[in-house]
Amino acid sequence: MSALAVDSAAPVPFVDLRSAHADLHDEILRAWSRILRAGAFVSGAEVAAFEREFAALTEVERCVAVSSGTDALVLTLRALGVGPGDRVIVPANTFIATAEAVSLAGAEPAIVDCDPLTRTISVPAAEHELRTRGAAGVIAVHLYGHPADVAALNGVAASHGAWVIEDAAQAHLARCRGARVGGLARAACFSFYPSKNLGATGEGGAVTTRDPRLADEVRMLAHHGQRVTHHHERVGTNARMSELTAAALRVKLARLEEGNRARRAIAARYTRGLQGVPVRVPHVEPWAEPVWHLYAVEVADRDAVREELAAGGIATGVHYPVPIHRQPAYAHLGLRRGACPAAERSAARVLSLPMFPQMTEEQVQRVVAAVRAVTGRRQGWNGR
Repeated sequence: MSALAVDSAAPVPFVDLRSAHADLHDEILRAWSRILRAGAFVSGAEVAAFEREFAALTEVERCVAVSSGTDALVLTLRALGVGPGDRVIVPANTFIATAEAVSLAGAEPAIVDCDPLTRTISVPAAEHELRTRGAAGVIAVHLYGHPADVAALNGVAASHGAWVIEDAAQAHLARCRGARVGGLARAACFSFYPSKNLGATGEGGAVTTRDPRLADEVRMLAHHGQRVTHHHERVGTNARMSELTAAALRVKLARLEEGNRARRAIAARYTRGLQGVPVRVPHVEPWAEPVWHLYAVEVADRDAVREELAAGGIATGVHYPVPIHRQPAYAHLGLRRGACPAAERSAARVLSLPMFPQMTEEQVQRVVAAVRAVTGRRQGWNGR
């Protein structure tokens, strides 16, 4: 962890992007100056180099850099032939972009419950949906940096003639049964939103896959549906990553594993420090190597706890307060309250604690002490 001195009375931010870039400032500016001198801003050497480097680190053969994580999902779905009349299974407990991408591809999201322990997509719920109503595929979200059980989902999906893709927006370099996320299914979709483990200086995303044809189709769709200039095979879009974005990501990619180690150390400190108080700490499966994009606990009276922590200078987040099936945008699906009970329970109790690699030991101790003090005064919650 960083050795920077911090005033013990100073607020602890939820994420600190200023400190994340402090040591990288000059290196990123040098890379950007190189691009400015070359005068090449789109689909150039920096993007190509980032694709090679990210593919190698993710242990896959192909990477296509795109403009955002949402575009990565939409393009992958379209490349797989998803469109009107199709259904794609997504978990209720995720950021709306997972379901939104299905809708933008012209299909219908089939929303299922999450696992009550990991809060990733429930394999039995996905299997039930495939067996009873059918679907073209399943999107496995690696939530908070903890991998979904893709191996089990692959087997279930294959038995029903469906595919699986990974939404790995929160899980850069996580492992599932020893293998990196990003190469566990037909394809994986990454976001490089600034607060992610690998965050861009703006928006950015990528699709990784072992399938060269699928990668080629995604690349073509992201480039206005053309492989050859002015020959448009399909209606595509403009979803290319800029050279400036790729150059900054390359600088940060070299520090990603170090940052993930720092996150693991912070998570371990939280887990040790929050024993014996009415807080449910995150569950980690023995086959999983999470990267702790978020450290999401569950507490009773979450909103009141959050207010007390904020009053004490501890910033927190809620991921996510409204499950997808309860969002107004998806009211037309007709899923009532109680349709996804595990996701609904989590939404009422989940609280994300500060998590960023530059956290000092003093900041971690302050968070632990504050959470213990606030929750320790509350009764009626056994942490289960």
